[in-house]
Amino acid sequence: MRILTLDEQVKYWIEIAEQDMLVIDSLFEKQHYLWCLYLCHLIIEKALKAHYVKDVNKTPPKIHDLVILGSKTSLTLNEQQLELCSRLNDFQIEARYPDYKRSLQKIVTKEFAEENCRNVKELFEWLKSHLK
Repeated sequence: MRILTLDEQVKYWIEIAEQDMLVIDSLFEKQHYLWCLYLCHLIIEKALKAHYVKDVNKTPPKIHDLVILGSKTSLTLNEQQLELCSRLNDFQIEARYPDYKRSLQKIVTKEFAEENCRNVKELFEWLKSHLK
């Protein structure tokens, strides 16, 4: 298997995030709000990993905490972006385990998911624009 160049790795992370972006609207429409937000986390994680590759010239670490991942790049996330990343972190692990999943489903309303998905789309576009 051929090892990807750093430019190819950046492109790879963004392309797979864009593929995931196509799925979140479908999940939202089917009222799978928890899984929609789980995928939102993955989208931002992948975009941040693209930045990590670009900035550090290395394959990104196998971490999932968006705040920590963002801090390892040259990006300066504003307060709202950091708050969104922190909130999305809740959906990365907790959505996988039944006990946490039940507790999260109580707060994940249509409005909550809609607002966070909209913010993820904006952050994703911002992250992509800073790769150029």
